[in-house]
Amino acid sequence: VTQFRMPEDFKSVLDKQVVGPSTETFTESDFPVQSFKPKVQIPFERLPGQSPRKVEVERRRRLYLTFDIAELLSRQGIDSNELMPRHYDPDNMPPIEETKDSVFPIYLPLKVFDNNEYDCRTPEEWISLGLEPGSSDRKPVPGKALLPTDDVLGHEDPKNQDLIYEWINVGVLDYDKETELYLVHKTDMNGLVRDEEGRPILNGGITAEG
Repeated sequence: VTQFRMPEDFKSVLDKQVVGPSTETFTESDFPVQSFKPKVQIPFERLPGQSPRKVEVERRRRLYLTFDIAELLSRQGIDSNELMPRHYDPDNMPPIEETKDSVFPIYLPLKVFDNNEYDCRTPEEWISLGLEPGSSDRKPVPGKALLPTDDVLGHEDPKNQDLIYEWINVGVLDYDKETELYLVHKTDMNGLVRDEEGRPILNGGITAEG
């Protein structure tokens, strides 16, 4: 009779015993799990034969992940870089033969065409998705924003002709009721929302110092 001896690196033995694919999330994220869940307006109690509410939420979550706003706009012949109005430059106006639909450049901001009547959540509800149960810190909410690729020139003059605008992954930090604008922060190469010192940005970026 011999006594049972555990291997020294017992965790490595368990890691090798993989039965099938795992649903565990191994990637690091600064976004709460619930911020990726779509809003589903169906009853919690389902009749026999109907798919459970959790299944419907997961189906729509996976469906929405397949959508890309830049690709959807491109299918309709819309160039995202031209959605941002620029300074009027009469000296560099393209000839009529080279223009596609309109002779005049875009001069109206997107806000003029914004309609929030069909939004599934209010701005306050979107921001509240960053709150996790049992935590007092509010994390960013994932989103996409049409921003200039050049941050320095973009802050100095957002309507500069040299800027290139693209749909960029951001973390939504806060919302201003008076201006009806969102405060966003670009994600880094790993999809994280961090400050200059590499710390997660919480509570809209407000710190003890202000």
